[in-house]
Amino acid sequence: MLRGSIRNKIVSIAIGLIILMVITSALSIVMAGTVSHLLGELTNKYIPAYGHLARADIRSVERGLALRQMVIAKMQNPPDEAVYAERLKVFEETDPQMDQEAQAARKLINSIIDDKTTPSNNIALARLDDRIDTAVNDLRRHLNEDDARLLEELKAQDFAAVKARLAQVDELRAEFNRKLEDIRSDMLTQVYASAVTVIGNQRQAVVISIIVTMLAAMLGFVFAFLVSGGITRPVLSLLAGTREVEAGRLDGSIPVTTHDEIGQLSAAFNRMVEQLRQKKEIQETFGRYIDPRIVAGLIDQRGLTATEGQRRVMTVMFCDMKGFSKLSEGMTPQGLVKIMNHYLTTMSGPIHDHRGIIDKYIGDAIMAYWGPPFIEDADQAHFACLAAVDMIGRIESLRKDLPELLGVRTMPADCDLRIGVATGEALVGSIGSEFMMNYTVMGDTVNLASRLEAANKLYGTHALVAEDTVRKAGADIEFREIDRVFVAGQSRPQVVFELMGRRGELTPHQDLLRARYADGLLAYRAGRFDEARAAFKAAVDAVPGDGPSAALLSRIEALQKNPPAADWDGAWHIDSK
Repeated sequence: MLRGSIRNKIVSIAIGLIILMVITSALSIVMAGTVSHLLGELTNKYIPAYGHLARADIRSVERGLALRQMVIAKMQNPPDEAVYAERLKVFEETDPQMDQEAQAARKLINSIIDDKTTPSNNIALARLDDRIDTAVNDLRRHLNEDDARLLEELKAQDFAAVKARLAQVDELRAEFNRKLEDIRSDMLTQVYASAVTVIGNQRQAVVISIIVTMLAAMLGFVFAFLVSGGITRPVLSLLAGTREVEAGRLDGSIPVTTHDEIGQLSAAFNRMVEQLRQKKEIQETFGRYIDPRIVAGLIDQRGLTATEGQRRVMTVMFCDMKGFSKLSEGMTPQGLVKIMNHYLTTMSGPIHDHRGIIDKYIGDAIMAYWGPPFIEDADQAHFACLAAVDMIGRIESLRKDLPELLGVRTMPADCDLRIGVATGEALVGSIGSEFMMNYTVMGDTVNLASRLEAANKLYGTHALVAEDTVRKAGADIEFREIDRVFVAGQSRPQVVFELMGRRGELTPHQDLLRARYADGLLAYRAGRFDEARAAFKAAVDAVPGDGPSAALLSRIEALQKNPPAADWDGAWHIDSK
């Protein structure tokens, strides 16, 4: 048998182990059952009973402390009634809790006495039960009577009597606590005795386990000696290679030294490592050009549909740097690249932090989107708006960094940011030709986001947001309705909002601005231009330099000179793209 195949060797040794297990199993089961039963009594009865007694002692101390704090609160001038009421509540709650803990301990002690299947000092346990009963029912009753008299004297503000009574109460409580401490000490002795019994039985089981282990080790040694040359070395080599892969190191391969099943497994492992290495190289290379989530989805062919487009509700953002053309005039190519890389890194950070997908860089413009399968549908507008808020918050640091990057004191033009965000149905998928594909989004929602980014020029704002985005963004974001407009390429008017910031971060002046602007917008749409002018001027007074208010004031002047048609609904046409 030992000269046969590896399978026969394993079977023969397994039969020997099974015979050994059958011989010793009955004794092992009995010993394990005894130890388990004793250990269960120790952990489920002895130790919990000791814990209940300890908590009863703690409740007694808490009750005494609460009583003293009540006396102190009443003796203050004027009395601190709030503290008195609070500590009175603690004083009243701890008494039933102390009684519950004591009764729970007695119940567990009686269950130990009633269990005839385990060795225990039932006489000592019975005495403990009687002592708990005496301490709880007699001493605590006298203590509660004195506590009640003290509370009456305290309410009567008889502080001389209170002091005398408090000394008497402290003496009774000290005696009660001493008895509880003695009971706990004796209970701990019983816990130790039970633990010693468990350990003795466990040692017997350990001796049997050692004998069985020694026999198994001898057979295992024979087995290892017989088959180590043909199995263990290739297996160890395979294990080492697996650990290298687990640690992310895909550079090496394992040697194939045999032609049996283990050799075939080693060859398959090497092929797998090669495929993983190629996949990792692809992801690392294209992860700098395409979002790694898109790369992973296209490679795995699970999360993304590589060749078929889908209609999905997406949130799209366009971001553009104001004044870039003037800023780039006269700048060296090296300086321009340095400025662009820093600007794009600064503004791409919030998009990445808030789980957005950067679709492309178009000069100084950034196109990004949020939506399934990269983010839950309910969260997409919320995260897009948070990203826009953080991008606006980075403008000041960007203005300070740019001169330092170029080594100049001041920039030739002040940079600023314009953002447009829209939510709606879009075509999502890999779009392109047989020579080049791009996983992107297309449709009216994309065009609307682009138009809103450009509309910031008209209103002097940083970020304009479509109505559907506002509806999905949630209550954590603050918006201001700006206008109702027809943008180029859209057949119906869009309600446009300004993104103001996170909830709770607006100043009182901004709140006043939003309220006055809303009044002006209502009057403007109703054709009450004088009333609208007054409201918009009040908005400018609240926040000087407010762009939308200035734009609407200028528009009102033009409309009063050339009044609109009778069916005018307040929607404004923006023809520029």
